[in-house]
Amino acid sequence: MEEVRPTRSELLERRGQIKLAEQGMDLLKQKRDALLIEFMGVMDETLRLSEALQKAVSDAQYSLAVAKAVDGTVALRSAGMATKGDVVVEMSGTRIMGVPVPVVTKGESPIRSSFTRGYSVTGISSRVDETADRFERILDVIIEYADIETRLKRLGDEIQKTNRRVNALEQVTIPQLREQVTYIRQTLDERAREDLFRLKKVKKKIERAKASQRP
Repeated sequence: MEEVRPTRSELLERRGQIKLAEQGMDLLKQKRDALLIEFMGVMDETLRLSEALQKAVSDAQYSLAVAKAVDGTVALRSAGMATKGDVVVEMSGTRIMGVPVPVVTKGESPIRSSFTRGYSVTGISSRVDETADRFERILDVIIEYADIETRLKRLGDEIQKTNRRVNALEQVTIPQLREQVTYIRQTLDERAREDLFRLKKVKKKIERAKASQRP
């Protein structure tokens, strides 16, 4: 146990520390519960986007296989080489229950029309064009997924951090302070009993002295 001075002022100080620690623990529990509610909502959205991403990849791979089988690898490579453009992503930030969370958004949609991809529409089959469209849709979902997954990870980290702080207060700090209060109170009680015993002895001595002086 930490060395404690068994005084009344120390007793009052430790009791104040316990009250403060309990208030802090309650606030942290409220924060943790609110973060958990937010986390579960983000988790649902993450699962939805994960399923959407899997479907988008599956659809794109199917279109690619069909286009490769019908139009050939040369036509696909030619369209791929002619395609131009950038995927623009914007980064910002927000706060959830005081937790800073990065926000990933699309600067512009990666899904383009047949006329803006860079290849000649007349020289490309609808199968190749559909393949390009479906791969662009993968990029669209990936950007959304990156945003929601980043949010999920940040919330998860904050929940773990908050939970560790709650456990430290609940299982270590507050029990230690209560042990110290018990030690101080027992020491003070023992001193009070000793003082009372000494006073009684002094009183008896005084009484005997008075009795011996009587005529």
